[in-house]
Amino acid sequence: MLLKRIIPCLDVDRGRVVKGVRYVDHVDAGDPVEVAREYDAQQADELTFLDISASHEARRIMLDVVARTAEAVFMPVCVGGGVRDLGDLRDLLNAGADKVSIMSAAVNDPELVSEAALQIGSANLVIAIDARRVDDWPAFRARARERETRHGDRIECEAGAVAFEVFTHGGRRATGLEARAWARRMARAGAGEILLTSMDRDGTRRGYDLTLLRGVADAVPIPVIASGGGGTPESLARALDDGPEGGHAQAALAASIFHFGEETVGSVKRRLLELGIPVRPPGGAAAPRPSR
Repeated sequence: MLLKRIIPCLDVDRGRVVKGVRYVDHVDAGDPVEVAREYDAQQADELTFLDISASHEARRIMLDVVARTAEAVFMPVCVGGGVRDLGDLRDLLNAGADKVSIMSAAVNDPELVSEAALQIGSANLVIAIDARRVDDWPAFRARARERETRHGDRIECEAGAVAFEVFTHGGRRATGLEARAWARRMARAGAGEILLTSMDRDGTRRGYDLTLLRGVADAVPIPVIASGGGGTPESLARALDDGPEGGHAQAALAASIFHFGEETVGSVKRRLLELGIPVRPPGGAAAPRPSR
């Protein structure tokens, strides 16, 4: 049986871990190296490090912070934010990242994903998708038509259906892409995983958007990581549940419940095991870090 993964997330802004609600109102949550060490001690399955302002500020990710964080832990580390080209991907891997996550660059140049999959391997390539429920269909369709004219991407749903639009640059730019269709394209291009964040649920602790999550997870043949809304072990369990009412995710990413000490990775895993979700038991042998 394939074990589900629990992944703490470090949203990093100018070298500090922050946490907000729906991508705003960020509060300081500590030094990334120290926070990463704590999650390593708790035997998290992986760690995700996202420089949340790099793309918006048109700057490169802070490689020195990535390097110090990666050196401090034994668990695999996925890093994203500000990735523009293959050179940035290689720099992040050389700085210690085990996987690289890209979002805005993939939307701007979908061919980059195919090139990256060939250059660094699909196993090291994560496509991040930030999505929000469509509530203004005329505006969404206008953006979709513009996207189709420029790139050939087409939406695959009609007005009245439940649809989710992809956003980039920290939720600041709407793309006209529908999340499920975009995830399918990225899987075909060679992505190894999808990191899927519900912008509507981010930081709210109201639980993951299971309609979004299940829709994308069932649409692609690669693992989907649930993000945005995890507030209790039970909400993580629902995201990871493969049953008809679950989210069908292979991994759950969370921040708020871990950063402020409400739960530990171990306490969450113990509850997940009680609920029948297959995870690596707390206190068990740590998963080996991939060799590079």
